[in-house]
Amino acid sequence: MQQVLRNEWLLTAIVFLPLLGAIVTLALPKGRPAVVKMWATVIAFVTLVLCVYMYAAFAKGSAEMQFATSRPWIPSIGVSYHLGVDGLSMPLVALTGLLTFVSILYSWIINERPKEYFAFFLLLETGMMGTFCALDFVLFYVFWEISLVPMYFLIGIWGGPRREYAAIKFFLYTLVGSVAMLLAILALYFSYTGPNGKHTFDVITLITAKPLAGRAAMLAFWAFYLSFAIKMPAFPFHTWLPDAHVEAPTAGSIILAGVLLKMGTYGLVRFNLPLFPQQSQECAWILAAVGVIAIIYGSLVAMAQSDLKKLVAYSSVGHMGFVMIGIAAAAAPLVDVPGVSRELLLNAKVTALNGATLQMVNHGLITGALFLLVGVLYERAHHRNIDGFGGLMVKVPVYAAILIYVSLASLGLPGLCGFVGEFLALLGTFAIFKLAAGLSVIGIVVTAAYFLWMLQRVLLGPLNERYKDLMEINALEKWAVAPLLILIFILGVYPAPVLDPVNAAMDHLVRNLMLF
Repeated sequence: MQQVLRNEWLLTAIVFLPLLGAIVTLALPKGRPAVVKMWATVIAFVTLVLCVYMYAAFAKGSAEMQFATSRPWIPSIGVSYHLGVDGLSMPLVALTGLLTFVSILYSWIINERPKEYFAFFLLLETGMMGTFCALDFVLFYVFWEISLVPMYFLIGIWGGPRREYAAIKFFLYTLVGSVAMLLAILALYFSYTGPNGKHTFDVITLITAKPLAGRAAMLAFWAFYLSFAIKMPAFPFHTWLPDAHVEAPTAGSIILAGVLLKMGTYGLVRFNLPLFPQQSQECAWILAAVGVIAIIYGSLVAMAQSDLKKLVAYSSVGHMGFVMIGIAAAAAPLVDVPGVSRELLLNAKVTALNGATLQMVNHGLITGALFLLVGVLYERAHHRNIDGFGGLMVKVPVYAAILIYVSLASLGLPGLCGFVGEFLALLGTFAIFKLAAGLSVIGIVVTAAYFLWMLQRVLLGPLNERYKDLMEINALEKWAVAPLLILIFILGVYPAPVLDPVNAAMDHLVRNLMLF
């Protein structure tokens, strides 16, 4: 295992292999789209294999950064090339590798400018991987911005009728948050002077030092929060999400919901909690309120949608609310409760944060599968109007079975992975914020209602004669969605493969957080 931990090349390969693939993609012959698609698929598959190797070699019970590599980059201003993963980032790196491979496999249907499309997709993977692995703030910010650019073009070129509007809205919203985060990073940088008399952008060093205090720390906390809340997106910064999802190509929606949203929640846990422990405690009730609003509001708005893709998009707002209340519970100050030991409350906080992190992974699997299935139906019917379907189960039974399966996972059916993350987040939150946990249950009921109502209108009843010749889900689409379906079941009955590495990191974070 020690030899594995010294494999410093691994994260560099995972992060930059897609970038190399993107460069080669642009050099491939324009008139050979099959070669372009095969090359992009091979690169995504090899990256996924490296992620699986990393996951298998990861020391599950350790809270330390693993596979770390650190080299001077711009030493004159304290910038380093520093990568590493722990129990928080490792599952998200693996999720990114899987969903990118699934998206590229499904994207074989793309025939418009395939070279540029697949090059942008591979560049996007580099940005997302780097964001989860970077342990230097400048490096993190570079990867954060890299992930923004290719998604802008994927929406703007290969999106729907209102693609330019959706792409610009997505870009501007995220850019506003990025500017706020950059100012907070600079404040941290200039507030810390190391033993050598120099400033640094190193994440681990700044988390250990916590150089900001008082009003400056609170401003930096909210600057980071703004950037990450827009990315999630948390209420009331969610308005870019439905437009981006509706107009994005199917594979873009898979990545947008499955990975890019997680960059926001990842940032809250990676930076806000350990960098600003006191401010996190003071603002925990606000985070809890935002989470509850997102759960209830997102679920109610999803129920009102007639566009199938918008319904899934707004369901993401509700599901990410469970991540937010789990983070809020972990951040809340430790208040003595009669008859409840301090250790029990600490364990509840760890449970809430475990649930939040597991929900990030589970939501990526479920929502990625849902958007893929919406894309399958749209390619055949050329619309997404829920009321325009009806009775499809008799015509496409395999597709219908898969849609029912994934919808049940999303509404939180026990035995599928959607239940476990929400249950753990609620279980831990109940010990800290009983009212927030109680109100969040409303969202679970509404979620079940709108998914069942959607299934009734799309699959049940008499067959709409317009779709008497509707084609069943094909082999390519089955292969693309199959890994997600398998993991939805496995993590539903046995979530330990994700929870074991996550628990060590979250326990370490919560116990350090409660020292302040």
